[in-house]
Amino acid sequence: MEGLIIALFACLVLLIITKYLSWPVIPFYIIAGIILGASGLNIVQVSESSTFFSELGLIFLLFFMGLEIKPARILSNQKTFFSSGLIDLNINMVIGFLAAYIIGFTLTESLVIAAAFFISSTAMTVVSLVENKKLMMREAETIVWMMVFEDIVLIIFLTLLSTSLTSPLAFIGKIAVILLGFYMISHFGKKLIVKVMNRDDELPVFLTFAAVIIIAFGSKAIGVPETLMVIAFGTALASTDPVAFEAQARPFKDVFLIIFFVFFGISVDFSGGVPVMLILALSILAVISKLVSGLLIGKVVHRSKRSGIEIWADTIGRGEFSIALAALYGSPIVSSAIAAMVIITSIVGSFAAKYSGTLQDVFTRGRKRNPDQITAGNSEIAG
Repeated sequence: MEGLIIALFACLVLLIITKYLSWPVIPFYIIAGIILGASGLNIVQVSESSTFFSELGLIFLLFFMGLEIKPARILSNQKTFFSSGLIDLNINMVIGFLAAYIIGFTLTESLVIAAAFFISSTAMTVVSLVENKKLMMREAETIVWMMVFEDIVLIIFLTLLSTSLTSPLAFIGKIAVILLGFYMISHFGKKLIVKVMNRDDELPVFLTFAAVIIIAFGSKAIGVPETLMVIAFGTALASTDPVAFEAQARPFKDVFLIIFFVFFGISVDFSGGVPVMLILALSILAVISKLVSGLLIGKVVHRSKRSGIEIWADTIGRGEFSIALAALYGSPIVSSAIAAMVIITSIVGSFAAKYSGTLQDVFTRGRKRNPDQITAGNSEIAG
C-alpha cells in the first residue's frame, strides 16, 4: 500500500507541473514509474492492489473507446474515413512490423509493436487540437476520423489476439448472443436508460460503474475477452445517451488510468533483452513512419503537403492504447520497447503540434498555404 501512495503522490506532482506547462502527462507518468520501479530506484513494486486498480483503468479506457464509435457518422463520411485510415494502417503497420522483426522480435511481438506503431494517442491528439486552437482547421476532421478508424482496427486486433482458435464457432456464437443482448438493451431500454442517466442523485454514477465492472469481470466467467465485451458495451450505449455515460465514467477512467500508466512504468525492465539503442532507433522510426503516412494522407485527402505535415504533427504521439497492448499481450522486452516509443513520440508530438506552422514552413520552404486551407499552426484561431 505504501508503494501505491508514493506512486500517487509522484503522479499528483507531475500532473500539476505538466498542466501548468501544457505538456502531455502520460509519458511523465511512465517515466516516474520507471524511476520508482525495477529499472530505477526499485522502491515501488507491483502489488495485488495496484494490479486491480490498473485493470480498472484499462477497462474504463476501453469503455470510452466504445462510446466514441458511432456507425451512422462513419457511413456519412466514408471517403475521408477509409482513405486516411487505410493509408495510416498500411504504412505504419508495415514499417513497424518489418523494423521489429529485423531487430529480432518474434512474429507475435512484431505484430504487437506494429500495432503500437499504428495507433496514435486519441487523448493526446484531441487535447492537442483543443489547446493549440486547431479545431477549426480543415485537417482536424481528417485527424478525428483517423482516430476512429484506429479504434476500430484496434478492436479487431484485440479480438484476433483474444480468440481461441480451438473452438472458433463457439466463440463467435457467444459473441453474437452477447452483442444481440446489448442491442436489445440499448434499443428497447433506451428511454429508461436516458431517464436514469438524467437523474441528479448517485444512481447514474453507480449504474455506470457497476455495469462496466460487471460486464468486464462477468465476461471472464463465460470465456469471452473482457476487452471486446467492454468496448461492445460502450458502443451499444453510444446509441442511448453517450454524453451522460462519459460524464459519469470519466472520473473513474482518469484516476485509475493514472495508476495504470505509472505501474506500467514500474513493471518495465530495461536491464536485458534488446539493446537500448535499438529500442531508441525503433522509437525514432515511429516518428518517421507517421511523417510518411501523414504526407501521403495530406496529398490524397487534401492535395496539400502542408496538410500532411499538420496531420503528422498532431498524430505523432502514441499513448494509452499502445500501452494497453503492451500490458495485455507484450513480453517484458516488448513492454520496454513500447514504453520508450510512447515517451519519445509523446514528447516529440507535443512540440511538433505546438509548432506545426513552423514545421510546415521548413518542410515546404516557406510555400504559402492554399487559399481555402484553414490552419492554426502558431497563429491564433477563435475556437
